[in-house]
Amino acid sequence: VQLQASGGGLVQAGGSLRLSCAASGRTFSSYVMGWFRQAPRKEREFVAAIIRSGGSTYYADSVKGRFTISGDNAKNTVYLQMNSLKPEDTAVYYCAADPRTHYSISYYCNYGMRYWGKGTQVTVSS
Repeated sequence: VQLQASGGGLVQAGGSLRLSCAASGRTFSSYVMGWFRQAPRKEREFVAAIIRSGGSTYYADSVKGRFTISGDNAKNTVYLQMNSLKPEDTAVYYCAADPRTHYSISYYCNYGMRYWGKGTQVTVSS
């Protein structure tokens, strides 16, 4: 299983970025896939997740209304559209996936997911 995240960069506060996570090695249509982030000197935190089969989405309170997670089954890709970015969104963003969809979202928030990609840096300047 490989997860390749891309789309990070430097943006001014209030701007937008779209992250992409291209998955390979499995058929991910029945997986839960998500985004996590880790800022310097902080612990990794959950950002958003999507249950690929039903399309249910979940967000951290800090990004609700600003970020949107979506998936493209044909491309085996998950996206994170980030709008109204704030300096506190600055972090390395990681894509993750897990075939165990029976867990609650709080489980993934606390324990992460089974498969991880390399991160992509997002920097928001004030």
